[in-house]
Amino acid sequence: MAREYRTIQEIAGPLMLVRGVEGVAYDELGEIELADGERRRCRVLEIDGGNALVQLFENSAGINLKTSKVRFLGRGMQLGVSEDMLSRVFDGLGNPIDGGPEILPDERKDINGLPMNPAARAYPEEFIQTGISAIDGLNTLVRGQKLPIFSASGLPHAQLAAQIARQAKVVGTDEPFAVVFAAMGITFEEAEYFKNSFRETGALDRAVLFMNLANDPAVERIATPRMALTAAEYLAFEKDMHVLVIMTDITNYADALREISAARKEVPGRRGYPGYMYTDLASLYERAGRQKGKKGSITLIPILTMPEDDKTHPIPDLTGYITEGQIILSRDLYRKGIEPPIDVLPSLSRLKDKGIGKGKTREDHADTMNQLFAAYARGKDAKELMTILGEAALTDVDKLYAKFADAFEQEYVSQGYRTDRSIEETLDTGWKLLRILPRTELKRIKEEYLDEYYDRK
Repeated sequence: MAREYRTIQEIAGPLMLVRGVEGVAYDELGEIELADGERRRCRVLEIDGGNALVQLFENSAGINLKTSKVRFLGRGMQLGVSEDMLSRVFDGLGNPIDGGPEILPDERKDINGLPMNPAARAYPEEFIQTGISAIDGLNTLVRGQKLPIFSASGLPHAQLAAQIARQAKVVGTDEPFAVVFAAMGITFEEAEYFKNSFRETGALDRAVLFMNLANDPAVERIATPRMALTAAEYLAFEKDMHVLVIMTDITNYADALREISAARKEVPGRRGYPGYMYTDLASLYERAGRQKGKKGSITLIPILTMPEDDKTHPIPDLTGYITEGQIILSRDLYRKGIEPPIDVLPSLSRLKDKGIGKGKTREDHADTMNQLFAAYARGKDAKELMTILGEAALTDVDKLYAKFADAFEQEYVSQGYRTDRSIEETLDTGWKLLRILPRTELKRIKEEYLDEYYDRK
C-alpha cells in the first residue's frame, strides 16, 4: 500500500518539494490528490535524505500546500505494450487520443530502456528503400542505422518525414515492417497533418503515433521519445518486425531538457543546455540498431531544426557525433522550388556503402553514386564561375557540367512529396543525367557498366 504524505513544503513553477518521505526512489511516479478529489501526476527528480523534489506533469494551479496529499506509486513510468498498438494514436504519455479503446497490454515495460550493448549489435547492411532518390541513390539508409535529418525553421521537414514514413520498405523481403512516429512539441496543425497523411495513404495500419503538442508539459516531452522507443523495442525484438522510428523535433526535446534543468538550478553548459545533454541524447539514439540472434531491427531517423540554420549549434553538433551521418535540407534549394530540398553534397550516410551493390540494389550503384557526386560538385563550381566571370569564361565541358547541375536538381533531387521511386528508377534517372556529359568524363565508372548502361538509350 502506497503511503500518503501531507508534507508539501513549497511549489516553484513545475517543481514541488515534499518533506519526510521514506523509501522513495529517483524517477518514481507520484500522484497528487487535491482537496476536491482531483488527481495530478508527478515524477521524482531528486532525493535528498527525506526530501523529494518532484516535477509536475500538469500545472500547479489550485494545489493547496496544507490540504493536498502526495502518494508515491513505487514504479517508474511504464508503457503497456501489445500488437494492438499498431494503427493507433497516443499522446506523449501513451494514452490513446484517437477515440479508440484502451490497449489491453501483453506486458508493461519501463520506458527508460537501456542503450544496446555494442557487443550484442549486428552490423547494419540491408538496404531500406525510402522512395526518395536523394537518399536511396546517394545517401542510402541501411536497416539498423541512425540517420538524422538536419532541417531549419520553415523548411518542409514535416512533409519529408511523412513521405519516408509512408514509403519506407525493406526490398526483397515479406517480413513485417512497422513505423513508430514520435512528435514532440509540434503545433496542433502539424499533428493533424501527420495524422491525415498517415490515414489517407493507409500507412496508419502499420504505424504507431505518439503526439506531444506544444502546449503539453515539458516533462511529457521528455517521456515521448522514450515511449516511442519502448514500443519500437517490443515490436522489433519480441515480435520480429523491422521498425522505422521517426522523431520530430529533437530541438523541442532538447529545449524541454534545458527548461527542466534551469528549474532545478543546474549549472548550464553550452547555450544554456545541460552538460549531460550528450549523454541524454545518446541514451535515446543508442537504443536503435540490430541485435545478434534477433530477426527484428530498429532504424532511427531523428529530425531536428537547427536554430539560426547553424550546424555548429549544440543539438545538431552532438547528434552528429552519436549518429551515422546526416541528411541536410537547404534553404537555397527550397527557394528554387526543389522538393524535397535535400542538399546532397554536405549530406552523408556513413553506412551507405554497406547497403548497396549486387544482390542489394544493383551492381552499378556505387560507381554511379560517386560519379553523380563528383559531377554535381564540379557543375556547382562551374555555375559559380559563370556568375563571377560570365558564361564566355567557361569551356564547353564546363558548360555541360553547369547544365548537368541544373538538370540534377530539377530531375533527380526534386521529385515532389508524392512520388515513390524504386531503386531501379533512381539509378536509371542517374544514368539519364550522366548522358549529358561525354563518356570520356565518366572516369569513376567501370567500362563494363558504361557499355551496359551509358550506351543504352
